[in-house]
Amino acid sequence: MITSPLTAQVLLHVGPVPITTPVAITWGLMAALTLTSVLATRKLRLDPGPGQAAVELLVTSVQSQIRETLQTDPAPYLPFLATLFIFIASANLLSLIPGLEPPTAHLETDAALAVIVFFAVHYFGVRVRGLGGYLADFAKPTWIMLPLNLLSEVTRTFSLMVRLFGNIMSGVFVIGIVLSLVGLLVPIPFMALELLTGLIQAYIFTVLAMVFIGGAVGQTRPKT
Repeated sequence: MITSPLTAQVLLHVGPVPITTPVAITWGLMAALTLTSVLATRKLRLDPGPGQAAVELLVTSVQSQIRETLQTDPAPYLPFLATLFIFIASANLLSLIPGLEPPTAHLETDAALAVIVFFAVHYFGVRVRGLGGYLADFAKPTWIMLPLNLLSEVTRTFSLMVRLFGNIMSGVFVIGIVLSLVGLLVPIPFMALELLTGLIQAYIFTVLAMVFIGGAVGQTRPKT
């Protein structure tokens, strides 16, 4: 049964607070990722095995992307951006597991991720440039632009949320409709496409977060 992405099933209540299915899946995913990261980094070696090599490849790839995008030392931004990418990619790929729906197919999860990026951008901007220098940038090139610059902070956050939500939700709907019509084996090509889409959307979301942070800290943005 295909449910609306704007509604979520309530599993239980903690006092007056309802715990929905996307929230429970998100908690489970966070626990699984935490456990995986602990196990993957528990016994690091100079001669890495397959697991450590995969982790190192992921870290170096994110480092290279940060360095290329921000044109600065990636160390201060690596923990946040790498965690963002790993979580979104893992959440998106949950659609490939029968019986699980990715939390990113629900608007509230994507809104929370976009809000996290919103505050992270301002955090890094203030930390690098100072409060006065960062706030002064909103009045450039002239103070008349102040309302538009402030509005752009909200609209780009909204765009970040809607882009992720639309792409993941549509993929889940397509697979669900095909499953309900023709059975289990036929949707396999759609699931392969969903795998690619999930990884691409995680990459795009993370790169856009990098670009926003680059603008906040005053670094040169990538050429387009």
